[in-house]
Amino acid sequence: MPVLARTLSTPSQATCTHHGGSMAKRDFQSVYDRSLSDPDSFWAEAAEDVHWIKHWDKVLDDSNKPFYRWFTGGKVNTCYNALDLHIEGGRGDQAALIYDSPVTGKIKTYSYTELRDKVARCAGALAAIGVEKGDRVIIYMPMVPQAVIAMLACARLGAVHSVVFGGFAANELAVRIDDSQPKVIVSASCGIEVNRVIPYKPLLDDAIELARHKPGKCVIVQRSMERAELKPGRDLDWKEVMDAAQPHDCVPVAATDPLYILYTSGTTGEPKGVVRDNGGHIVALKWTMKNIYGVEPGDVYWAASDVGWVVGHSYIVYAPLFNGNTTVLFEGKPVGTPDAGVFWRVISQHRVKVMFTAPTAFRAIKKEDPEGELIKKYDLSDFKTLFLAGERSDPNTLQWAEHHLGVPVIDHWWQTETGWAICANCLGIEQLPVKHGSPTKPVPGMDVRVVDEQNQELKRGDIGALVIKLPLPPGTFPTLWNADDRFAKSYLSEFPGYYKTADAGYMDKDGYVFVMSRTDDIINVAGHRLSTGGMEEVLAAHPDVAECAVIGVADELKGQLPLGFLVLKAGVDRDYADIVKEVVKLVREKIGPVAAFKTATVVQSLPKTRSGKILRSTMQKIADGEEYKIPATIDDPAVLGEIATALSGVGYPKDA
Repeated sequence: MPVLARTLSTPSQATCTHHGGSMAKRDFQSVYDRSLSDPDSFWAEAAEDVHWIKHWDKVLDDSNKPFYRWFTGGKVNTCYNALDLHIEGGRGDQAALIYDSPVTGKIKTYSYTELRDKVARCAGALAAIGVEKGDRVIIYMPMVPQAVIAMLACARLGAVHSVVFGGFAANELAVRIDDSQPKVIVSASCGIEVNRVIPYKPLLDDAIELARHKPGKCVIVQRSMERAELKPGRDLDWKEVMDAAQPHDCVPVAATDPLYILYTSGTTGEPKGVVRDNGGHIVALKWTMKNIYGVEPGDVYWAASDVGWVVGHSYIVYAPLFNGNTTVLFEGKPVGTPDAGVFWRVISQHRVKVMFTAPTAFRAIKKEDPEGELIKKYDLSDFKTLFLAGERSDPNTLQWAEHHLGVPVIDHWWQTETGWAICANCLGIEQLPVKHGSPTKPVPGMDVRVVDEQNQELKRGDIGALVIKLPLPPGTFPTLWNADDRFAKSYLSEFPGYYKTADAGYMDKDGYVFVMSRTDDIINVAGHRLSTGGMEEVLAAHPDVAECAVIGVADELKGQLPLGFLVLKAGVDRDYADIVKEVVKLVREKIGPVAAFKTATVVQSLPKTRSGKILRSTMQKIADGEEYKIPATIDDPAVLGEIATALSGVGYPKDA
């Protein structure tokens, strides 16, 4: 392949001085302004850091609004940019991937060369069973290296991967099979939770039975703790197909061709297939590593997420490898594998410089180890920054992490659809002062506005709908899979000229964005629009509270009333009624009587998705006595029963 771009063994002088790098600190505002006033040259410059097989004809193609495309006419290969390019640049022996699995007791490191060789062989294996450019491959896997290898192998072939979170219910997997119509499914015999083995193969078999579309072949990774029964003629053993395969070269694809489909839950119950392209995705994600996260090639970067979620796609697999980093693949939990110190062990052992995880992980750690005693057992001298995202970072959790870790704790805000940060503190450009409760400012390329229901911009400090002015920058989703109309209707029609984030919030006088809650988490108490997120912030500040949630429940007089759920820190044995009185008083003091916050209940845990999002809308339906469907993404369905019991203790639902 002709190398049209610079290789990465040493950052060039241009990288040090122009906006694409982070070695010379720059003025954030001037970088941001330039990204909006001259997006073509801004992103063209960033694209010089990428290997192109054929240069693009146009940076931003707006000939078919609102369907914007980046780098049209360009040809690339995502896998080449993630692996081969670094080997050519002298990084072949550097660690690319560290697999750390406390649930199995295994740790394995793959160099860039070793990972490339495995990926090339996997690409050959997929090609041998008929996978070609443009074909879809579903990857239904636990957090094992084969999941990363399969993703990169699809990218190498120009096939479109769709990773489905391992252990997802059969009917949900079936819907995704029918929508994406995969030629092949790659899966594993089982996943491992803290203390149980979850067989995947029966779920996969049931899903294929339910689906109208039938995949041609399934490739199964057999794990020692649970062997799967293979169906003759359809199912193949991963090891056998890998052993028989020949390595496959990278296949050139158009910059605008799809790299992957990632399904996110839709309001109608039908999942939405978020599409990511190849060219803009490489450019944007590589740019973020230096400019947002402040990491240089060779640094160890750990996103403690799952490859089934967008964070796993962007920041376990793609961005760190595009940037020549060492990435950590962690098969474990923040607590219970074996204790609340496992994050510190991983950071210390693998010399992690930057970590990215969800606030819910830190709330779980804070609940088990409120004084941070386990942190003191480990040498964290290489650790420089913690990034949080996934749901709102309450200031209390953020300050707990700052206090005990002694490093900057950076909240940032983004979504499956955007693929990378909407708002962040861009450490590689200019570190701005932290304001607790804010993910700082919109990042270059993201023109965030706050509007009312009539699409009029609101003044600073007023809560409204957070929207992003079109066009969205590279690396964001160009459309939904086979659903252009739904894409436009779901995201672009309510606020013409803008992308609807479906989050509510405000911008302060300094331009800092505060994301208060999803727009459906704004409750209306006697005509006053109030953010449940703002109330949660107050509850979380109580010294006995580890975690909390606030929902709006129906009320005949006021329309809605707030209701709080409190999870207490380990070791708290005070009278619950006293704690409830104290939090009610706190809300009255901090937000005022207008909040009408009078009811809270103590629970053992909150219902969450596997990625850590609290299922507030399901809790609200239980409280209001409405019918509800158990969300497919729920981590532990039994918690809903505990929530119903707690609600009945405070008189909900009212007509029960």
